[in-house]
Amino acid sequence: MKYYLVVGERSGDLHASNLMKALKNLDTKAEFRFFGGEQMQAIGGTMVKHYQEMAVMGFWEVIKNLKKIASLLKLCKQDILSFKPDVVILVDFAGFNMRIAKFCEQNRIKNFYYISPKVWAWNTKRALKIKQNVDRMFVIFPFEKDFYKQFGYEVDFVGNPLLDAIKVFQKNPNFFRENHLTENQPIIALLPGSRRAEVENVLPLMLSVKKFFPDFQWIVAGVENLPKSLYQICDDLGVKVLYNQTYDLLSYAHAAIVTSGTATLETALFGVPQVVCYKTSNFSYQIAKRLIKVPFISLVNLVMDKKVVAELIQKDLHEESLKRELQKIISGNDREQMLEDYKLLQKKMGTAGASETAAQKMWEYLNT
Repeated sequence: MKYYLVVGERSGDLHASNLMKALKNLDTKAEFRFFGGEQMQAIGGTMVKHYQEMAVMGFWEVIKNLKKIASLLKLCKQDILSFKPDVVILVDFAGFNMRIAKFCEQNRIKNFYYISPKVWAWNTKRALKIKQNVDRMFVIFPFEKDFYKQFGYEVDFVGNPLLDAIKVFQKNPNFFRENHLTENQPIIALLPGSRRAEVENVLPLMLSVKKFFPDFQWIVAGVENLPKSLYQICDDLGVKVLYNQTYDLLSYAHAAIVTSGTATLETALFGVPQVVCYKTSNFSYQIAKRLIKVPFISLVNLVMDKKVVAELIQKDLHEESLKRELQKIISGNDREQMLEDYKLLQKKMGTAGASETAAQKMWEYLNT
């Protein structure tokens, strides 16, 4: 069969690549074409656009890039019509992919959605549009199944693909030696995000508290597709940036400062106490503040339905607050409580196998 996948960010590239791998095991003649990244490319097929060209975050940023987004949407639609896929598989990336879903429905092209847009967080009535335009939805959090049921839409819960990625990961025993790190000095990991705006907004603030914790090695998880100039501040402060080694970094980290997103959940699943940060343009923040309906922004707190990790957002993210919250998780009761909560989180998340489960269900729907 012919599969067309649309991914708009780094985590989607990872999860889509594992899904493609599972589909290939079921369909030896699988042919892939996609908007994606290197990890999908490694599985095979044709990449039309790299997700980095589509990574725009925040309301103001989207407005500034409307022409570019419209051009990418047009290209994607034309390419889908030209490729004539048996199914279009949309992975997260709501703003773009919900438009592609509508296009597919209008053109009678079967489409599946893997990893639901966070419609439960804001503008919940978008669930009705998904019900109208998406043939099958495959969700990764248990609460999402109940959420969609409110709108009369039956979805498939397949488990969380992060567990798949973490299960197959094997940490590098030579991590310290190969990266010229001090083995007996604990690490504070900085995960500033995979988008340019995230790194620009948050990384300098993360590094501002380094001076208060001189006994630690500070290491940044860099993203290879972003300009190296974004990490220049690290060179100035003597902080090492490691590319494509995030899981290794988390395997050895004592604590972490993390930009809100999938990385917060990954950090928790690796058992690393963390402080969650988020900062965007004031325009985007003011809009988001009025639209978002959930009490938390980090996936850890959302899944647990309580405050497990500290969230420093916008004006609350500054040197003093970051220093205070980081100090709490370096040692002491707050650190121990967070680690205990992580154990409950692991149980809530279930077991690995989301990619295989999703692929199996997709294959069955396509063949019945």
